[in-house]
Amino acid sequence: MLNTACPKLRIAGTVQDSIVDGPGIRFVIFTQGCPHHCPGCHNPQTHDFAGGYEVNSEELIQKMEENPLLSGVTFSGGEPFCQAEALVPIAEAVKAAGKHLMVYTGYLYEQLLAMKDPFVQRLLKLADVLVDGPFILAERNLTLQYRGSENQRVIDLKKTKEAGEIVLYRSEYEELEDCW
Repeated sequence: MLNTACPKLRIAGTVQDSIVDGPGIRFVIFTQGCPHHCPGCHNPQTHDFAGGYEVNSEELIQKMEENPLLSGVTFSGGEPFCQAEALVPIAEAVKAAGKHLMVYTGYLYEQLLAMKDPFVQRLLKLADVLVDGPFILAERNLTLQYRGSENQRVIDLKKTKEAGEIVLYRSEYEELEDCW
């Protein structure tokens, strides 16, 4: 039975087995609604806050749990941090399952840290990797891993918290290349 106390989440859709939205096999949730409206956005259909459809967080958690091969979950958009309260229970379930959590945002990490919303702060604490910054069409680069434009950063949040400064994410493949 679904928990009706879980906040509703407005989404554009999901992808069950993505291999491009983070390391490994991912369950991707595309949130609906975005204040950034980046020209050239890959998902412009997610901009309208009234678009998409509502789903209970428990439904998405259940879908995620059905796939034992998942490496992790990715929150994309739209702008996930506009619905942080509804995403926190999902993020907590991801972490309880021992999975990796990646979040895309048009905000800068520093902007998110400055927000007073406790759900934004909780979501940041639960995430492993944050891809931050708006997509800038003039800086588009299709060869970049996990991002669309040069200005965006792929931040390792655990290492960033430990170091007290931004530490960029390096995939396990990049780390293995250093050994060769």
